[in-house]
Amino acid sequence: MNDTPTLRAAAGKPALSRRTFMMTTAAGAGVAATCGAVAATPAEAPANPHAGSQSTRVTINGKPYELALEPRASLLDVLREQLGLTGAKKGCDHGQCGACTVHVDGRRVASCLTLAVKTDGCAVTTIEGIESPDGTLHPMQQSFIDHDALQCGYCTPGQVMAAIACVREGHATSDAQIREYMSGNICRCGAYAGILEAIREAAPQMQRSEGIRHA
Repeated sequence: MNDTPTLRAAAGKPALSRRTFMMTTAAGAGVAATCGAVAATPAEAPANPHAGSQSTRVTINGKPYELALEPRASLLDVLREQLGLTGAKKGCDHGQCGACTVHVDGRRVASCLTLAVKTDGCAVTTIEGIESPDGTLHPMQQSFIDHDALQCGYCTPGQVMAAIACVREGHATSDAQIREYMSGNICRCGAYAGILEAIREAAPQMQRSEGIRHA
């Protein structure tokens, strides 16, 4: 569910991701547009972008990281811009749409509202980290595919992460309950019927495979 498909590489040359190409091109254009002004007008030395950064140790999808983070950086921006984990999407940046949903120590959170430094010592799981080591899709991912529970797909990573949490929390025992506990995740395409069916089918599979028991 990565949103940066790789461009076909020329023979003998490494593949270049669309995301990297666009960022490099934009940076080059910016330099070309401003280099004259910079040369003509001496400016003060820019502030160190890492001044005041905090050392943060966090495990993301099973891999340990030690990061120097600005206190103001959101978990979503760190995942996408620093680590290249672009599955979580920036939909509203206000915690109102659920497109950025990830798990922190097993709890679903809106990563756009979560300060990255607050995850120090925590385990973060994103959509990139839920498939099996052999590449088999998580039951919830497969169920979303089977029930066509998406259209444009932009909100789907957040929907899947919220749906997994919904089942693990014990909030998938009825259609009404699923609707209530998935209400924080908006699908602008209106694929709610398929999402409901996907969760309904995946729930017992997850309960069996993960040994989930609820009173």
